Amino acid sequence: MDPSDIIAPVTFLATVGIIAGSAIKIIRLRSARSERLPAEVSQRLEGLESDVQRLEAELAETQERLDFAERVLGKAREERRVGG
Repeated sequence: MDPSDIIAPVTFLATVGIIAGSAIKIIRLRSARSERLPAEVSQRLEGLESDVQRLEAELAETQERLDFAERVLGKAREERRVGG
């Protein structure tokens, strides 16, 4: 497996996480100005927060897999260089 095959999904997840995190921060800032959010907005905010948490978990797992793949590929290259 080529490391470049893994970079695109990691980049996508990181981008989505950053965008969602920014959206949540903006919503929180706006909600801090108002005393009380409507129930619909609160539910949407909670949904966004859970989505961001899920994306963060997926990103962490993907990064762990990328680290593992890089170690395996590095080990295989080292073995070929030493053995070949």
